[in-house]
Amino acid sequence: MITIDPKQVSTGQLHGYMLGAVAPRPIAFASTVDANGNVNLSPFSFFNVFSANPPIMIFSPARRVRDNTVKHTLENVLEVKEVVINICNYAMVQQMSLASTEYAKGVNEFKKAGFTELASETVKPPRVAEAPVQFECKVNEVISLGNEGGAGNLVICEVLKVHVSEAILDSDGKIDPIKLDAVSRMGGNWYGRAKEGMFEVPKPLSTLGIGIDNLPDAVKNSSVFTGNDLAMLANIEALPENIVNGVETSEDAHEEAQQFLLLDAVEKAWQKLIKTK
Repeated sequence: MITIDPKQVSTGQLHGYMLGAVAPRPIAFASTVDANGNVNLSPFSFFNVFSANPPIMIFSPARRVRDNTVKHTLENVLEVKEVVINICNYAMVQQMSLASTEYAKGVNEFKKAGFTELASETVKPPRVAEAPVQFECKVNEVISLGNEGGAGNLVICEVLKVHVSEAILDSDGKIDPIKLDAVSRMGGNWYGRAKEGMFEVPKPLSTLGIGIDNLPDAVKNSSVFTGNDLAMLANIEALPENIVNGVETSEDAHEEAQQFLLLDAVEKAWQKLIKTK
């Protein structure tokens, strides 16, 4: 067994050990707004529920290790002390990952990741309509844990209203974990799926994916592709150069491309979609 003194390793190394060991972690898919009403949507795996009376959840947007900057979510909850914590399931995990891309302030991740904004009843931030459970919360307090890269910021949220999809309830009206099909965060690119085990989701491009909003209409409006499929196709820096002739519209072509997406072969999927003449 190796022994590690946190003060003798880099923050990045320590971060890797901690996230690799403390897993699986639930994911808070947090929607917030700034003082001007601009919407932000981002996932956080430093998250859990801590009290039922009062109903309290806490998530932590940490300062970035590489450059000690802060996330837009943190800036927003300090300006507008409200948040919606959306629960992510497997059907939306690729879209959720795409939403974690570090787009510029003011860019709406709902549009980039292909999610639907649903008006909340008690708070300003919108809910993710596709999320099976949505918690409207007020932010009671934000506690900074430090000023260096990697330091967390505890966002203490009091739940004001809960929305639960009837599709995930059992015959007794309780949440069925199989129907919920929740995903959790592991170390590196690894995630956990409650009913099936571990799987990988490559991290979004540091150069920024084009987003689902910039996909060709024939792809974006396909009857074949799921939200996860579209998110994978949108996690590219630019559309393929040879797309000048347009994209295939047939279901057969889309189904063939989808088979490559199941193998994480995004480039091959795009080649199936490009018209050759």
